[in-house]
Formats: sequence, C-alpha cells, structure tokens
Amino acid sequence: MNPAFSVIFFTTLVGAGQGLFLALFSAEALAVAGFVPMPDGRQFFAAGGVLAVALSGCGLIASFLHLGRPERAWRAAAMWRTSWLSREVIVLPAFMASVFFYALGHWFGWGWTRPAGTIALILCITLFVCTGMIYACIKFLQEWASPLTVVNYFVLGCASGLTLAAAFAALTAPALAPLFGWAAIAVTLLGLLTRAASLVRNARLKPKSSLRSAIGVHHPRIAQKSQGFMGGSFNTREFFHGRSAVFLRSIKWGFLVCAFAAPVLLLLAALALASVFLLWSAFAIQFVGLIAERWFFFAQANHPQNLYYQVIS
Repeated sequence: MNPAFSVIFFTTLVGAGQGLFLALFSAEALAVAGFVPMPDGRQFFAAGGVLAVALSGCGLIASFLHLGRPERAWRAAAMWRTSWLSREVIVLPAFMASVFFYALGHWFGWGWTRPAGTIALILCITLFVCTGMIYACIKFLQEWASPLTVVNYFVLGCASGLTLAAAFAALTAPALAPLFGWAAIAVTLLGLLTRAASLVRNARLKPKSSLRSAIGVHHPRIAQKSQGFMGGSFNTREFFHGRSAVFLRSIKWGFLVCAFAAPVLLLLAALALASVFLLWSAFAIQFVGLIAERWFFFAQANHPQNLYYQVIS
C-alpha cells in the first residue's frame, strides 16, 4: 500500500494522547489507593488531560487532509453498524469530550473526575480496538489480518503515552516521573516483542493469489509484459509505495532502533541522571520512530491487485 502521512500522523498522535490519558488515570487510581502521592490536580491531571485532548485534536485535523471532500466527513459515521471506521469516527470525539471534562473537573475541583475518567477509559480502549480493527478486518491483506494488528496499536500507543507522561511528570509531578519512566520502559519492551512477532509472521506469509489464479490459466510459464497502458493510474499510485526492498529494510531497522532501542536507553539514562531533557528526548525520538513504524506498517501490506498493476511497460 502507499502510506498516507495524514493517516500516519492521525494514528500516532491520537495513540500518544490515548496512552497519556491512560497514564494519568492510572496514576490517579494509584494515588487514591495510597500507593503513590497525589499530585496537584491542576498542574498534572488538568494540564495533562488538555495535552491528551490537544494531541487527539491534532490527529483528527491531520486525518482531514486525507479526504477528497472534507465537508462530507460527517458521512463517515453513517455506517456504524458494519464499519470499524465509522465506529472510530464516533468514538474519537466522545473520547476527547470525556477527557476534556475529566481535565475540567480537576481544574475546578469538581467531583465528577472519576466518573468522567471511567467513561474516558472505556472509550479509550474502544478507540484502540476500532482503529486496529479497521486494518485487521481486511482479510485479503494478509499482513494486517491478524490480532497482532490490534495489539500493536494498543501497546505502541501506550508506550508513547507513558514516555510522554514521564517527561510531563518531570515538570509537573516529579515524584511520579520514575514510575512512568519504568512503566514506559516495560511497555516499550513489550511493544518490541509484539511488533517483532508481527514482523516474523509477515515474513513467513505466502501470497494466496498468482497470475495463474487471477486469469484462470494454469500454464507453468506465464509472463506479464504490460498492464495495458503506458502511464500511471489510481491503482498504481494508491496501492503500491514504489520503494525498493533496500529502502523498506532501512525503514524497518530504523523504526526498531528509534521506536524501541533508543527510547529504552534514553529512559534508563534519564532515570539514572534525573534528566528532564533526556525524558523529552526519549519521547521525541520514539515518536519519530513510531511514524516510521506506521509508514512501514502501511507499506508492507501487499494488495493483491499489485500482481497486475506493478507491471508498467
């Protein structure tokens, strides 16, 4: 597939916002239970909630750049009974609204923060499922049609959100920064495990279609010379990235380093040195790595139509 950067930024930004909210709500639950000190509501929970909403909002704005007719975007919610995309379109604004009320309650000290946070928690997990299932439900794209797709969307979003929470806590609630830092390391390593599992799985896939099955001719020697016209088309632009195998390998190793290895090392150094700069550096590098990971996720999907449309005379 040809990756669309609007969708890449949408999934990475919203995922970071979801992960950040999960970190905030988990910290509040631990503080209420007495395991960690309760941070300042305005500086940490309210400001963190606004940051999570801002990230989700930026992702939502980025998604509009992928639409040919943005003024008709509301129609995407019409097929909610059968479409995971429609469900995502409905759940995302609801999640943003619930997190906003969660932050608002903490800012003014109102008593609805826990109910609003619980609703946001349910919507957050639902949103992860909806986003992952948009791709996992496409059976003819074997690279996506796996439970690992949903798992990776959830784990990688939590990893970036926890890394951001550690950096944010270093400025607003320093006592919580080590907790988030170690949690970010653990979840990032878990993300490396689940993403590596999907890479190994995809490397072993065998195409279910061939030129023989496509045209119903089972002669042992079939060679396609042309796709029927000289120039490009929608099919050649949208369903194939046009990059070489060497480029794909470089992106794969690049995101494995930037999204997983480098952040873990930076987080370990930041915790040892109590460095706010290293915490923010870990988030920035991990976010760049996740952008590369998401590009590779889309590019690796091999649409069956490419059996025909990759051949241009």
